[in-house]
Amino acid sequence: MLKKLTAALAVSVFTLAASAGLAQAQTVDEIKFLIPGGAGGGWDGTARGTGEALTKSGIVGSASYENMSGGGGGKAIAHIIETKDQNTLMVNSTPIVIRSLQKVFPQSFRDLTPIAGIIGDYGAIVVGKNSDINDLGGLLAAYKADPTAIAIGGGSVAGGMDHLIAALVMKNAGESPTDVKYIPYDAGGKAMAGLLSGEIAALTTGFGEALELARQGEVKVLCVTAMKRLPAAPDTPTCDESGSKGTDFVNWRGFFGAPGLSDDKKAQFVAALEAMYATPEWVAVRDRNGWVEIFNPGDDFTSFLEQQEEEVGGLMKELGFL
Repeated sequence: MLKKLTAALAVSVFTLAASAGLAQAQTVDEIKFLIPGGAGGGWDGTARGTGEALTKSGIVGSASYENMSGGGGGKAIAHIIETKDQNTLMVNSTPIVIRSLQKVFPQSFRDLTPIAGIIGDYGAIVVGKNSDINDLGGLLAAYKADPTAIAIGGGSVAGGMDHLIAALVMKNAGESPTDVKYIPYDAGGKAMAGLLSGEIAALTTGFGEALELARQGEVKVLCVTAMKRLPAAPDTPTCDESGSKGTDFVNWRGFFGAPGLSDDKKAQFVAALEAMYATPEWVAVRDRNGWVEIFNPGDDFTSFLEQQEEEVGGLMKELGFL
């Protein structure tokens, strides 16, 4: 099921000449990035990294950022629907589908203007640098002995994406996915702080969020939810090869405009994001975060979201989350 989802995230490659010409023809004066969670999480990093690349490359004149936590992302969604600001782009990802299915908030992606999916970020299971657990096998053994003794945290609500990843890893390892003792945090940065302080034994998070701390020696990445090792971290094993067979999950991240966004403004946003891929400023941001490039614009993005809603909804029912 999730393999089909991953396959839908096709990488779009554009020539330097074509993208450079597009950037000159389609310059956006201002983007206000709306971030539905706190500082330090995947949404925050995606918005600020994208804004950095767009402004430093000259594709966008200026960028501002507003963090608006609350309601599992629902507060920010309600805000952009109410204000209908034509210059605002709200970052979001797989949780907008999951939380809508769970009725965490009454809206869905259909109440917004989908602009484009831009990156994919695989999930990761990590532990603190001083943990006695050194690989996924060790975590699985401890979980099998006593699931209640292994608190696994994440930067999303119970039943949300990080919880779903933890349950999927356990299910594919032959353990009970419903026994996961999941501790929710408001955004990935707070979840990482909980791991480093010892509040939780392990953390499910985006691989990009864990990568830099792993490079600094602050955490150990037990596995990544890709079927092949990632070029950014070839020494990090996949969950599949570590005992969680078939675990394949990639979280898209992308942007939405206000409802009723004009066709011209939507086209400008799409063109700016498309042009960004060929810039050295984007390459620096992408590689720093270990992101996988995707480009899923406009109607293609909407079709993808509808497919994901169906496939992830089926998985959530199987795991008892719906």
